[in-house]
Formats: sequence, C-alpha cells, structure tokens
Amino acid sequence: MSALSKDPFAYHFERLEDMADRISEVLLCPITIEDVNHRLLAYSTHDDCTDQARISTIIGRRVPEKVINSLWKDGTIPKLMETDEPVRVSHIDEVGLGNRIAISIWKNKEVIGFIWALEIHKTLDQDDLQLLKKAAQAVKNKMVNLQVRKIKKEERNQELLWKLLTGHLTMQKQISESFEQIQVKEPALFSIALFRFPEKISDTAERQINYLLQTTQQIQIPLSTIDYDKLLVLVDLKEELPLASLKEFSGAVIRQLDERFSIKNVSAAIGGIYSNLALAGKSYREALSALRIKQRLPEETAGLIHFSELGIYQYLDVLREKRQEEGYVNWQLLMLKEYDLEHRTNLVETLEVFLDSDSSVHTAAKALNVHVNTLNYRLKRIAEIAEINLKNQNEKLTIYLDLKLEKLDL
Repeated sequence: MSALSKDPFAYHFERLEDMADRISEVLLCPITIEDVNHRLLAYSTHDDCTDQARISTIIGRRVPEKVINSLWKDGTIPKLMETDEPVRVSHIDEVGLGNRIAISIWKNKEVIGFIWALEIHKTLDQDDLQLLKKAAQAVKNKMVNLQVRKIKKEERNQELLWKLLTGHLTMQKQISESFEQIQVKEPALFSIALFRFPEKISDTAERQINYLLQTTQQIQIPLSTIDYDKLLVLVDLKEELPLASLKEFSGAVIRQLDERFSIKNVSAAIGGIYSNLALAGKSYREALSALRIKQRLPEETAGLIHFSELGIYQYLDVLREKRQEEGYVNWQLLMLKEYDLEHRTNLVETLEVFLDSDSSVHTAAKALNVHVNTLNYRLKRIAEIAEINLKNQNEKLTIYLDLKLEKLDL
C-alpha cells in the first residue's frame, strides 16, 4: 500500500503538539501550526534544523510583525487567504525566512489557521504536498474546539470593555478582578481609540480588523469591540511617548486596512490618556467628540487625531449650546454676510482664510490665489464694514469661533 493510499494522520491526537510532531515525522521537515492571526499553537519539537524566523516565532509565541509584513508584500498571505492548496514560499533573507511550504486550514469558507513546513534539507514533492493537505484536514478537526473557546473568550472581553465604557465598573477592585477573570493584563496607562468606517462593518471586515489587531506588535490591545460602523479599542500604553505611539498605531491600522483589504476612508480619533480605568468612559466620550468635530470640520482638523490636539475645537459644542440658549447673533459677521450678498463679494471667506492662516497675509493670499495688495485691500474693507480691529486678538478669536460654529450647523 502506497504512502498516499492511507492517511497517516487518521487517528486521535490528544494535543496539537502531537500532531505537529507527527506531520514532521511524515514529511521529514520542521513544522509549525498557527492560528489565523499568526499566533503559534504548536511546533514539532525534535528538529535538528530551522531558521531565524521560526526561532523568533517559537520564542515570542507568534510570528514577528516584520515577517508578516514581508509575507503580505510578496503575496504569500493573500494567496493563502484564497486557496486551500499548498503555497510555496521562497526565502526572504532580510527577515530570516528560509524556503517553506504553507497551507491554510479552512472551516467552511473561513481560514482558521496555517501549517508551515520548512524546506531546509528537503524539497517537498507532489506526494508530500498531498500528505500536507491531509494534515491540514486533521488539524482542522482539532482546531475547531479551540476556535469555539476563542469565540467565548472574545465575547467575555467585549462585555468587559462595554462595562468600562458605559461606567458600569468604577471601583478599582472590581476592575482588577474582572481583568483577572478573563486572564488579560490590566493596563497601567491607556487610551480609547475609535476607528469609523464608511459603512457598517461586515463579518468579513470584522475578521480582517481582528487580524490586524492581533498581529500588530508595536502596541498592546487588551480589549476591542465593534459598534455598527465603529471599531473601539482599549490601547495599553507605555509611559514613554504614549501619544506618538497612538498616532503611529492608528496610522498603521488605516494604512493596512487600505493596502491589504482595500477598506478605504477610515477615520480615527483618540480619547484622553489616563492611568485609572474608571476613566475609560471619559476617554471614550472624548474620542467620540473628536470624531464628531473631525467629521464636521474636516479641513480645520485635518491631521489632528487626539482629543488634546483639537485645542479650542474641544469646546465648540458647549459654546454652540450657550449661543443657542442666549439667541446670540454675531453682529460683525452679520454685516459682512449682508455686504457679500448685496455686492456679490466674498469677504466672509476672505476673513476665515486669513484667520485660518494665523493672520499671515502672505499665507492667506496664497491660499486665496490673490495678490498680497488685493488681500490687504479686502482686509481693510472687512475692518470698516464689520467694525472689527484685526489686530485685536480677542475680537479675532470671537469672530473666528463664530465662523466655525456656523459650520457645525451645516
């Protein structure tokens, strides 16, 4: 009877580690088994040869991020996400990756993991590849139970995050006990990050998002959840340059969603940085506020992502509410509008661009595409019509805020 006429994996294995050893014995090469997010589940233990990428994976219990990025760039991972056939991977010396064969483990129409076989002293032939396909089927049956437990754990984690965001957990003892129960490290310094998608997040997009969060190694993500078109993330921060790391993380998520999964037009907003998890709800509300302001004032807030960066824009909603209660009308702005309407001019726009340019005549003239002398004449007319002193910081700030408040109501 030939090696292919019987299934060498068709008997019960107690552990995934036993399966990895068995696959290694059959194919005569080192084996690693990973989940779909490249976390190490098992590896063959009696290998006399390996490469640096595999060593790093075993030590860190997950594939290094630089290796994952390289496998995306060379097309390996996209191919594994599309086929259940073995995929040959050429060496990538820059990240210590030797030649190997990879195969996806599928459950229904979803990839749930991978098997990697290193080709160091042996190149797998067609018979070996057929055996690898049988191995993937055997591993799938073992991984299904692991996946069920994983889903239950994710549900408990999401429940804890919502309790924090909605203020249902405020006592430190309760919070610490909750983190201990789900076996997640409690962050000492944290922030809430929001990512808004252009439409409701589908099941496919949710898996892709989870993949990015699980594979990133530049920052720790203890908890996350989906809320219709938003991704909510509790970010565990280090004390050194926390804001810079948050910006780098959010930029990487948006970029990789676009490059890897063609998910475009995702916007991000980040709440305050705190050390007391009872303030998670406050950070969440700040992130929501920042997101709303960025949506309504996209030009003014372009490049701003953290609540603290919004400056005076943080208080526009409060100021608008006060203005509405008092029935306040900015008389100076009203005069300019009436003049523009009657004479078909654009003095209101000119004033806004001038103030946006930090009162720099040269910067504003360039933005308006007019000569500096033309702008100086317009500013003189604005000062006369609106009776405003454009050298008085208080007057400029007041009319500037009212210009922005009007945009919130558009």
